[in-house]
Amino acid sequence: MKNDMTVRLQNILQKHHDAIVHEWNVRLRGDVSRYSSRPFEELHWTLSELAYGNFDAITRNDLQRLNAIIEHIGTIREKAGFTLPEVQNALELYRTILIPILEREVRGKAAFRELVERMNYYLAYAINRLSEYFQEIHEKGIKDYARTLEAMVEMRTRELAESERKYRQLVEEIRDGYFVSQNGKIAFANQAFCDMHGYALDEVIGTDYKDFVAPDSLNEVMGLYQDPMEDGREEQYVYLRVRKDGSRLPTENKVTYTQYQGEAAGIGICRDITERMRDREAERMAHIGQLTASLAHEIRNPLSSAKMSIKDLLRNLSVSGNDKRRLEILANEVARVDRLVTEMLDFAKPIRFEFKPTEIWPLIDSCLEALDAKIREKKVNIRKSRVRGIPRIPLDREKMEQVILNVLLNSIEAVPEGGRITISVTNAKVNMRVKISDNGTGINSEDLPYIFDPFFSTKRKGIGLGLANAKKVVEAHGGSVDAWPLVSGGTRVTIALPFKVPPSRPLDIILWHHFGNPKPSFEH
Repeated sequence: MKNDMTVRLQNILQKHHDAIVHEWNVRLRGDVSRYSSRPFEELHWTLSELAYGNFDAITRNDLQRLNAIIEHIGTIREKAGFTLPEVQNALELYRTILIPILEREVRGKAAFRELVERMNYYLAYAINRLSEYFQEIHEKGIKDYARTLEAMVEMRTRELAESERKYRQLVEEIRDGYFVSQNGKIAFANQAFCDMHGYALDEVIGTDYKDFVAPDSLNEVMGLYQDPMEDGREEQYVYLRVRKDGSRLPTENKVTYTQYQGEAAGIGICRDITERMRDREAERMAHIGQLTASLAHEIRNPLSSAKMSIKDLLRNLSVSGNDKRRLEILANEVARVDRLVTEMLDFAKPIRFEFKPTEIWPLIDSCLEALDAKIREKKVNIRKSRVRGIPRIPLDREKMEQVILNVLLNSIEAVPEGGRITISVTNAKVNMRVKISDNGTGINSEDLPYIFDPFFSTKRKGIGLGLANAKKVVEAHGGSVDAWPLVSGGTRVTIALPFKVPPSRPLDIILWHHFGNPKPSFEH
């Protein structure tokens, strides 16, 4: 309601409007440093509108203009980054400037007190409304930020899921085995790793990594993992992995230590290097073969000349007695050197195998027929211990005949006239065992570790390649051969041949050149 006091207040505010706004602008730019950076005209207009808003509120109880300028100030504050206390201090300056004016213009304490209370009421309203508006802006900003953050998280989650899908697809498509090992166990593996080891994925996860390392390489590989895991440390090594079927294959492994799902882990890529080993071995054997062939050529040329000359002397010269005997010995020794050169060539040749299902007894009988003349000459008693149910096994017949012939020939030479040789074939759990025993002179215990080494022989005229070649062939079949002296005198040679040639055969010979001489993967 308008009354004399309201009219009087309107007159006071209108009279001093420009002075109030000017002083307000000057003091605000001086007292609150952030406002000094704002343009003078912008600040003057804002303060003028705020003064008019206060005028309408105080004199007419009309808040429309005050609310509008408060909203405008809130928008400026949001963009310029003013704090709420800074804006509140700016509004308080209005009171500080207006009170001295009212003291000069208003007569009577009661009237002065009423005007000040009305001013304080609407000033408090302005401050509260501005605080609420700031709060609304703040809450809106938080909600907008939360929605933006939620959208970013959702987008990032999709990107990560897509990235993981692509990474898993890439890992699954690579031909090399990929695995993650934590605390010594496989935590993740791709299909290639499972295929390399012959297992299904559920059989691999949670299994000790060492279970995939052949016993021959286990100490060396585990030794690499003794040092503490450090992020970024790498290990690269070649070892023999073991498949589910027991076969061993050469493998190259590169392991990097890092974090996987928040825990220390080793991430490895293992690659089958069977073909690489075969190629290297083929190159090595080809080089040895070339050297051996060249050496044999250089030796055989003078040998041929010497052999022909000796034959001519024996045929054309009238020699007798000791002279003739000396020429015959010379001829025999030249022939022996020629055989040595031939065996050296055979030993240096890369072996090629053709495995076919073969019955063992017909093969043994064929070898006995080939040696029949020597057996009858020395009156050797051959005993055969046959059992039923001996299955066919995969063999290269021609090469295995050479093995049996070598062993039988050694026994025939070792037994006395009228001696005894016993041959037996038995079934074991995973292999067949051919045992050839004799009652000959036997083998000295100090010679036993070396009898299968190349060029080792206890015979006066032995070359020492027969048993070495036999061992080479048997092991290429996935088998083993050993010899032991018998308590009753003589020697027993046991040839163990698996019923199924593992996929790694005849690669084992190549592996043993590189990794040493591991124990066969079947029972003896």
